[in-house]
Amino acid sequence: MKSIELRLLCLVFSLGCAAPLPAQTETAGKGDVDFDKVSLDFIGGYLAARPLTGVALGLHQYDGKIGDYSRLAIDAEIERLKRFQGQFEKMDVSKLSKRADIDRRVLLSAIARELAQYVDMAVFEKNPMIYARAIDVNIYIKRDFKPLPDRVRDIVTIEDQTANVMTAAKTNLATALPKPFVELAIQIANGSADFLEKDLVGALKDMKDEQLRPAFDDANKKAAAALRDYAHWLTKEKLPKATADFALGAEKYQRLLAGTELVDLPPAKILALGLQRLKEEQDAFAAAAKIIDPKKSPIDVFKEVQQDHPKAGELIADVAKDLDQIRQYVLDHHLVAISSDVRANVTETPPFDRATSFASMDTPGPFERKATQAYYYVTPTESAWTEQQKNEWLTAFNYYTADVVSIHEAYPGHYVQFLHLNASSATRIEKVFSSYAYVEGWAHYCEKMMLDEGFGSVPNPTPEQNVRAAKYRMAQADEALLRLCRLCVSIQMHTLGMSIADGAKFFHENCYYESKPSIAEAMRGTFDPGYLNYTLGKLEILKLRDDYKAQEGANFSLEKFHDELLDHGAPPIRLLREILLKDPKQWDAVL
Repeated sequence: MKSIELRLLCLVFSLGCAAPLPAQTETAGKGDVDFDKVSLDFIGGYLAARPLTGVALGLHQYDGKIGDYSRLAIDAEIERLKRFQGQFEKMDVSKLSKRADIDRRVLLSAIARELAQYVDMAVFEKNPMIYARAIDVNIYIKRDFKPLPDRVRDIVTIEDQTANVMTAAKTNLATALPKPFVELAIQIANGSADFLEKDLVGALKDMKDEQLRPAFDDANKKAAAALRDYAHWLTKEKLPKATADFALGAEKYQRLLAGTELVDLPPAKILALGLQRLKEEQDAFAAAAKIIDPKKSPIDVFKEVQQDHPKAGELIADVAKDLDQIRQYVLDHHLVAISSDVRANVTETPPFDRATSFASMDTPGPFERKATQAYYYVTPTESAWTEQQKNEWLTAFNYYTADVVSIHEAYPGHYVQFLHLNASSATRIEKVFSSYAYVEGWAHYCEKMMLDEGFGSVPNPTPEQNVRAAKYRMAQADEALLRLCRLCVSIQMHTLGMSIADGAKFFHENCYYESKPSIAEAMRGTFDPGYLNYTLGKLEILKLRDDYKAQEGANFSLEKFHDELLDHGAPPIRLLREILLKDPKQWDAVL
């Protein structure tokens, strides 16, 4: 058993060079050194229990490792989290620098998130999806951070643990489970087995190592079989006993928001604000439709807008061309600094990721030193599809929605977030831990901000240019309506007894989704109550911008505001209010 001192030393070498200690960027508090030691110890244990997170961050001492899903390990992690929570809460804040205290609260929010999962949501006892997703080797084939044979050996090591993970699942899971969790877990387990049997084998088809190939084939076959056996067990043993009881309840829901995002508001108040914004966005959607064609309903107008899309064979090239134009617009209008000339590589989503991805940004971890390329994945049509299926898929890539999605994913959304994080003096804590509301709220905020700053429109427009701008506004409003529905449904399902069927109906009636995607969105809300954070984070940023603008007066600069927002890692936005706003009386007014 390694000593604490040795673990700390190892972590200093793996993390310490990525960002300066608080003491190097401001006057250190007397307690900063002790805080740093405790925080390093916490991070070491945190990543040891979550090795896939370590790999994703670019810390490859965690390669080939998998978390321990035994009851003993789960209980030990709960106790560890509570112990560190107590230590951080009891620290004498007067002895810490401001930077160290911000980091202390970032850690407390991260601990609150984990305890919400482990205790309030009881995911290891109630959510069989946790185990169905445990064998995740995607990153080992997506990123070439070391030679392929070495990555395949890591895959074999992980796959060899599949049967143990499924045994732990059967031991840990309660007798009666929420029905949506069981149904989704069956899909995920079978989907994971399909991935191993088809996509993973296809991705490694050119591997020629004669000794490694049989080991991989054997481990892969057994892992897929264990996943299918788990799906069968869930179908036979758990599905018949499943219940409709998935809701957190108002008390746990509010504790989740207060602990993870530092938003200490009653869910009912957030819901009221969400319903108000939903009506405003629906009105904006309808007003834009009226500009395009006043004789048709807004839904019919948008369906026509969706027909204006690239041809199947030109999709990737068109998205890449438009992405360059979006990037240049950001620079020309001084909206936010882009701290690197390295572009995201627009390319087709790998086949093994296409089942669950429409368009996505894949950036390396902040500590990655080898596989540093960022990819903007766009999922193309499949050659086996009919022409109708191809057209239906491409409607989602109509020129207006595709640009809004690119704004969200790349410029100035997630990719610019990544570039600022890498270029900033964010501490190691700020690089490891992030706020759901900040990360998704920023990208969603950018969709509206870009259009508000003139993207897609011109001064003194002709009628044709006015119609074009209205099409962009409809696309942006469509994205906003989805995220607002998520906020409203999340709160209502978890605190007010809304059923899945009623949740799906809410999506259908308020963001105009068809039946299948409406049901999928409602199902997601059962296990991901935090998907309200897309809108919650966006609203928090808009409020912070208003308050910062009032504070700065004539000195206000949108670019300066955005740079400040992005240059402190990705903490809960409530903490950014303390960094950007001078008046402490304003810090708690998050919405």
